[in-house]
Amino acid sequence: MATLVLVHGAMHGGWAWSPVARLLRERGHEVHAPTLTGQGDRRAELTPAVGVSTHVRDLTELLWFEDLHDVVLVLHSYAGVLAGPVVETCSGRIRSVVFAGAFYVRPGQRLLDVEPPAVAERYTALAREQGDGWRLPATTAFLSQWAVTDPAMQAFVGPRLTDFPFKAQTDAVDFDPGPLLSIPRTYIEHTAPPLPSLAVSQEAALADGATHVTLETGHDMMLAAPEATAALLESLV
Repeated sequence: MATLVLVHGAMHGGWAWSPVARLLRERGHEVHAPTLTGQGDRRAELTPAVGVSTHVRDLTELLWFEDLHDVVLVLHSYAGVLAGPVVETCSGRIRSVVFAGAFYVRPGQRLLDVEPPAVAERYTALAREQGDGWRLPATTAFLSQWAVTDPAMQAFVGPRLTDFPFKAQTDAVDFDPGPLLSIPRTYIEHTAPPLPSLAVSQEAALADGATHVTLETGHDMMLAAPEATAALLESLV
């Protein structure tokens, strides 16, 4: 049996992984689905100071306090940018990394650097005009962007989205790439539909040696297709 740490993306929380976590636990795996600072049930902790280093610390502290070893680290969307520094800091604790429809940065890059320029400009304007300059407001408009089209799912996910710290998009992610590149990595491409914003990240991850697999679902794969997502993750571990 495997130990998995499932990390959510922007505007979500550990709650997003609950259906998949439940399925994996039923199959005997140890599963942790933390909520990053300022997101989900920790939304009261959102401040202008929250950024990439905050979220890296969230994960490194979890791994240390729970004394987790041989971990399969599964990163969705924004959480992909945390891979390098988390693996570097937690050397020896992480067996492999799965980029689940995730963004991927190389040392010195920011999340906005791997977004399409038009998207980066839109997010910058949203933060400036509607987020007091430091947060990206969560609105239901993101549901269509992520291909959450089922009315019941929209009604569940929409109210749970939380504002996202803009600093996490503008922080440069500095790390030694060696530890990350020395362990197995898999990139899950979701295909129904794909998210164009991930094209640069997917290309870079595969160029750096990640294995490529596909899943026929939209961006919020853990919510839209929990059974298929859980089965794929189990096959990878």
